Amino acid sequence: MSIDLETAARVAKLARIRVEEEALPALAAEFNTILGFIEQLEEVDVEGVEPMTSVTPMALRRRDDVVTDGDQQDKILKTAPDAREGFFAVPKVVE
Repeated sequence: MSIDLETAARVAKLARIRVEEEALPALAAEFNTILGFIEQLEEVDVEGVEPMTSVTPMALRRRDDVVTDGDQQDKILKTAPDAREGFFAVPKVVE
């Protein structure tokens, strides 16, 4: 499959990318290069190959989804310029 200038312009328009008329040949050539790579990949026999998410086998660590307050209220409030009764204190902005 080959991408001509008209198709390259249409793809650019669909992608909402402004491409000047003189840049269309280079864009079409890039599209053709990408399609060539895809054709090479289609030649690879992947029968029996399991899909993977990483090149190294990893098992994701899982934890229980438990709602907590983080138990760090005092530590967090130490950084506040003004804290009262366990909350951040801010200036009044509405009369």
